[in-house]
Amino acid sequence: MLIRPTDQILSSEITPEALWLNRRQLMTGAAALGLAVALPAQAAGELVYRKSPLSVKDDKNSFEQITQYNNFYEFGTDKDDPAQTAGKLKTRPWNIVIEGECDKPHTFSMDELLKIAPLEERIYRLRCVEGWSMVIPWVGFPLSELLKRVNPTSKAKYVEFISLADKEQMPGVQRAVLDWPYTEGLRIDEAMHPLTIMAVGLYGKVLPNQNGAPIRVVVPWKYGFKSAKSIVKIRLTEKQPQTSWNKAGPNEYGFYSNVNPEVDHPRWSQATERRIGEFFKRKTLMFNGYGDQVAGMYKGMDLKKLF
Repeated sequence: MLIRPTDQILSSEITPEALWLNRRQLMTGAAALGLAVALPAQAAGELVYRKSPLSVKDDKNSFEQITQYNNFYEFGTDKDDPAQTAGKLKTRPWNIVIEGECDKPHTFSMDELLKIAPLEERIYRLRCVEGWSMVIPWVGFPLSELLKRVNPTSKAKYVEFISLADKEQMPGVQRAVLDWPYTEGLRIDEAMHPLTIMAVGLYGKVLPNQNGAPIRVVVPWKYGFKSAKSIVKIRLTEKQPQTSWNKAGPNEYGFYSNVNPEVDHPRWSQATERRIGEFFKRKTLMFNGYGDQVAGMYKGMDLKKLF
C-alpha cells in the first residue's frame, strides 16, 4: 500500500527530554543517599528505534503530561488514577495470543514481539472523545507486520483486541464500569494500514504502565478509546466483533469511531478540542488530520450513520 507521508520531521524539531532527565538525576541522587523516591509508574528501559517519516510536525506534549492524564478504566475512572494505581501491573512475562481466521495461530512473547519489525518513533495526534487531545511520540511497529506472521485467511474481515482484566492488579476491574475484559475491533484493512501500530514505548522509553504497558494498539485517525491497552489476545474474525464502549453506549460510541467533527457526541460537540497544556480550543480535523492517508477506505460510506 502506498501512502503519502504526513510530514517530514527534522532533527532540529526534537523536543529535549529535560523533564525525563531531571527525574533520572533525582532518582540517581536519591539512590546514593539510600532514599526511596516515590515517582509515578514509568519506564526506565531505553529502546532502540528509528525516526519515521509518518510523524506529524506538531509540538509534542511533555512526558509528564502524557503519563499523568490518562483514560485507563482498569485502573480507575479519574484521569490521574492510572498513574497512581498502575504500578503493580506486572508486564513480564507477557504474551499475546493470536487466533481465529488465520493459518498460523501463535502465542507471541514480548521478546518475539519486539523482533517483529524495526521499532520506529511515530509522533501521532491523539484525539479523545471527551474533547481533549495530545501529541505523543510513540515507539512501535506496524500491526500489519504482526498479522502477516499468522497469515490471515480470506475469512478474516475484522480484528478483535482483548485487554488484560485482572482484579488483583487492576482495581478498576473490581467495578462494573464496563463489561470486562476490555475489547475493541478494527476492520482488517484498518488494521493492516501502515499508520496502525503496536506501541511498546513513548519518548524512547519502554511504555509506562498507565499508558497501556507493555503493548497496545494505536490508530491515530480514530478516537483514543479504539486503541486497546495491555493486550493479551488478538482474534481474527469473519463477523464484526462487539466492542466494550459500543456495548456500553451504542448511541454514543460507534464501531468505527473515526474522528469526525461533523458528528456530535449526544452530550457535546466534537467540532473543537483542547490540547492538553493549551488554554484555547482548536478546530478538530477530519480523521484527526490523517484524511489524505485514510479517507479512501471509507469511500461511499455514510460516516454520520456509520460513526
